[in-house]
Amino acid sequence: MAAASGLAGVDASRRLSLRYFNLFRLILAGTLLVAGSVLNLGHERPSVFQAVAFGYLGAVLVLGFPDAPERFGFERVSTLQVIIDVLVLTAIMAASGGYRSGMPVLMMIVLAGAGLVAEGRMVLFFAALATVAMLAENVWRLVFRGVSGDFVQLGILCTGFFGVALVARGLALRAKANAALAADRGRELAKQEAVNERIIHGMQDGVIVVGAGDHVRKANPQAAALLGLHALEALVLTDIDETFREVLADRSGEGRLMRLGPAGRLLRCRAVQGEPGSVAAAATLVYLTDFEDIQRSLQQSKLAALGRLTASMAHEIRNPLSAITQAADLLEEEKRGDVRERLVRIIGDNARRIERMIRDVLALGRRDQAEPETLPLAAFVHELAETHCLQGEAERAIYHVDIDPRHTLGMDRAHLRQILDNLVVNARRYCSGASGSVRIYSEALPDGRIVLHVRDDGPGIGENYAPHLFEPFFTTHAKGTGLGLYIARELAEANGIRLELRGDGPGAHFTLTGRSQP
Repeated sequence: MAAASGLAGVDASRRLSLRYFNLFRLILAGTLLVAGSVLNLGHERPSVFQAVAFGYLGAVLVLGFPDAPERFGFERVSTLQVIIDVLVLTAIMAASGGYRSGMPVLMMIVLAGAGLVAEGRMVLFFAALATVAMLAENVWRLVFRGVSGDFVQLGILCTGFFGVALVARGLALRAKANAALAADRGRELAKQEAVNERIIHGMQDGVIVVGAGDHVRKANPQAAALLGLHALEALVLTDIDETFREVLADRSGEGRLMRLGPAGRLLRCRAVQGEPGSVAAAATLVYLTDFEDIQRSLQQSKLAALGRLTASMAHEIRNPLSAITQAADLLEEEKRGDVRERLVRIIGDNARRIERMIRDVLALGRRDQAEPETLPLAAFVHELAETHCLQGEAERAIYHVDIDPRHTLGMDRAHLRQILDNLVVNARRYCSGASGSVRIYSEALPDGRIVLHVRDDGPGIGENYAPHLFEPFFTTHAKGTGLGLYIARELAEANGIRLELRGDGPGAHFTLTGRSQP
């Protein structure tokens, strides 16, 4: 308990400084005893010098033992040692001819050591004690020996005491702060390394660190599991599978799909070289991604999507089929011509609705068969607008086309026609019918992309409907299939084009954004 209380709260740097300080004291005490006469010390009072030297050696031995600070407290022992140092050096100075004996230089060394060991204002106390002791020795010499000292030089020495003590203390505080900062950084680094280790250990992807000679320096458990091994450390990567030579030689960073290791799993392998000039410059990181699980997941997602689409189509087709069946049954019994004509029209409308739905689904199935080309937008849009203006000039005036002749868009011609057909039909359906109520125009972005706008002056799309606008089988029109905008977005994405709804009414505002060339 005494040991714990004596060193409680004392950092390791102060303990180490006191240990070296005690070693200096021991050397100094031994030098005074052995070579004091050779250094012309104590020539005025040899007996006093010898007594003080022996007493100083005893004090150094008693207070310098490691268990002294533990028994009596670190602060008490260190303070007592510095006081003894100052008093001993003052006594030796009195016995050796005053301040010219060189003792003030040793006092400065003692004060410098005290600055490393002591805390707070004690440093100034030690400097003041050394100043008072030196002035007292010179006053004693003046009064009792009649020898006048140079008090200007004494003043300079005493000022030096305070300067050395303060500088030493400042350096000690700075070293302590740097040590604390380094310790904090070390703890943070250790925590970060532990977190990184935990993350890498729990990654679903395999990570292998390859050093010189293709030796595996480190690998997480997932890497070994993907390759069908228990561990990879200390193995040569190319001995596990020769195909790894191609992986390590590939510096593109894109990786490649291949079957590797005893397990023969389909993996995406990517090699990344360490940054030049860094510690990891000689190492190569190899990332392994299990594509068999990804393919299974994609297949399951496709099957689930197909199931939802099939269920939705069955539901959507059942309604018009019921109408057709009911109308056909009534048609057999009905004798009146006008009613028969209306029933035939119902059958035709619902049959065409089913046909449109099947056509849209077939278009969705052909989304991956895009054949992009550079399409001049002005000519393409004018031609498409003409097909919607077969009812004469009044209908033609509804459409206002403003396309820069220089603007082009890189995508499949049939896909662009189907997308614009859908957007233009919707715009015409909800516009006011006034001149220029459907606007089709283009703009060029600073990054070289082209934006094609289709907007109308109708009531626009409500906030409740906008989030579901591109979902399959969502429609607000009684005769709509709900697949038009969904398929339009799918076809746009198949060509690398972005189809968006902008909420900057009035009216509905759709944009197609893509590159000028495929």
